[in-house]
Amino acid sequence: MAVVFQKTKGLTDTPFHYCPGCTHGIIHRLVAEVMEELDVLDKAIGVAPVGCAVFAYEYFNCDMQEAAHGRAPAVATGIKRVHPDKIVFTYQGDGDLAAIGTAEIVHAAARGENITVIFVNNANYGMTGGQMAPTTLIGQETTTTPYGRKPEINGYPIRVSEMLATLEGTAYIERVAVYDVKHVMQAKKAIKNAFLAQIQKKGFAMVEVLSSCPTNWGMTPIEALNWIKDHMEPYYPLGVYKNTLEEVK
Repeated sequence: MAVVFQKTKGLTDTPFHYCPGCTHGIIHRLVAEVMEELDVLDKAIGVAPVGCAVFAYEYFNCDMQEAAHGRAPAVATGIKRVHPDKIVFTYQGDGDLAAIGTAEIVHAAARGENITVIFVNNANYGMTGGQMAPTTLIGQETTTTPYGRKPEINGYPIRVSEMLATLEGTAYIERVAVYDVKHVMQAKKAIKNAFLAQIQKKGFAMVEVLSSCPTNWGMTPIEALNWIKDHMEPYYPLGVYKNTLEEVK
């Protein structure tokens, strides 16, 4: 009998701990599939964040290193410089990357560190109770903005992909989403290109993935997927923001 579907070797057999409807699991699988297809699992080193993906080291079937909150790009920089032949990636949420780790991600990108960053944007602090994050939309209710985010009090959401694309050291920047099959496939292509940028020694590469958080958003999984499309995507447009690759997949 022909095999039409099987679990990627890039994931362990450990069950995910994520909430029902959370799209971290989809993103994990895409990263794992890409590493398997590029045949880099045996030389990949991932850096896990603090946040919902704190246990990423239990799921990816490659060497993993835990980092302090927000410091994954700094840890990845050290690993890559000591082991330039390895494929080094970080997997970070928006609280980890865009708030506590703002300095680390900006300067790693500015230095053109030859690493790959997977940035999961679900517009709130998922693990700690749904507080406002730098990516929380104007008017969005969170536990720390119960009446909605107000720009005159809380400022404006940060568009990380657009910001980092302006830096000379960045090689590949793309924003994707995973709310339907078409966009899941586009996300996989973007993740593969971000790893290819590292393989081609082009410099810093990041894929931002718009992701759902049904639990903290107070929605059903289907409602949360639609909310990404109807509310997040208009403010965070999908697309390639920078591409210096010699060849893309």
